Amino acid sequence: MSRRSLRELPLSYPEVGATRGPLPGDYHHLVRHRTIGTGATTFRAAAEQLMHWDLHRRAGLTVAPTTPSAVPGTRVLLGLGRGPLTIRFGCEVVYVLAEPRRRGFAYGTLEGHPERGEELFALEWRADDTVVLTITAFSRPATWWARAAAPLSRAVQRRITRQYLHAL
Repeated sequence: MSRRSLRELPLSYPEVGATRGPLPGDYHHLVRHRTIGTGATTFRAAAEQLMHWDLHRRAGLTVAPTTPSAVPGTRVLLGLGRGPLTIRFGCEVVYVLAEPRRRGFAYGTLEGHPERGEELFALEWRADDTVVLTITAFSRPATWWARAAAPLSRAVQRRITRQYLHAL
């Protein structure tokens, strides 16, 4: 998949923005949290890394975004695996959190992605001074081979989520 064709693909699901809640039915739901540290310095540094795709790179994905930072409309080609076994799939940033104590973004799957759905990566600097990374997602298989390998797909999603949570 080229960057040009990535720009031409439509989103593959109708519930755009639904990671804001409530999560739509008829999907697998995932919500995971991890405290990554405390204080303003931790929050600002983690937000900078998150918004510039470092979380994804550190989790082991290849990342080819259409913009250096996550902004609404950014398209990103992600890769999972190595060599000829790499699976590539596209997503679009559908909204951004840009609040004084909350930063992050959600992206949705594009046609051709093995799953259909949306994922939110949110950092929160809480009143108790802790900085918490939360990942919220809803998804379901979009291809025949993803449906056939659904238990494996869920295991891969859980593994990548754990890697995301420890990447910042």
